[in-house]
Amino acid sequence: MRDGNIRNLILGGLFVALGIIVPIAFHSIGAGPVFLPMHIPVLLAGFITGPAIGGFVGAVTPILSSLLTGMPPLMPPKAQMMVAELVVYGLLSGFAYRTRRLHVILSLIIAMFGGRIVYGILAAYILPLFGFGPVPVLYPITAGLVASLPGIVIQLLLIPPIVWLLEKQLKAEKSTRTTSRK
Repeated sequence: MRDGNIRNLILGGLFVALGIIVPIAFHSIGAGPVFLPMHIPVLLAGFITGPAIGGFVGAVTPILSSLLTGMPPLMPPKAQMMVAELVVYGLLSGFAYRTRRLHVILSLIIAMFGGRIVYGILAAYILPLFGFGPVPVLYPITAGLVASLPGIVIQLLLIPPIVWLLEKQLKAEKSTRTTSRK
């Protein structure tokens, strides 16, 4: 296994841990649904480690968080719907940024939009199967967008500079390792 793959796996584990710990702080003050704290580590995982590990972090984080902290709840099936949403966040942020080489902000917007669409589709068609009222498919992009606007603004303001700083640090570490091996 190459050093980069090992590094990405370790970073993926770190992003999963952050995806469990950061929401605890936000939920303790009742601000989880507004600030979307689990989304940030998953999006960062896609940007930094690529689509495969980003998608894996998106799949694992809500389930582990639910089992360890009760957030998001398993019933109604919010955790399961968040798995699909966050997988899309991790996959699309990694694919758009690392594979397609799109700008970080455009990649972020694509990932956020794609994840919200998936969540809306699931909310509209899965919730009724569990006896809950359906949510309009576009709710996460309309009324849901307004409700979580602070979290979206935080993502747009924080994620691009964090990606830049992390990439700068990881490149510096890589060049240091390369120089020390010579």
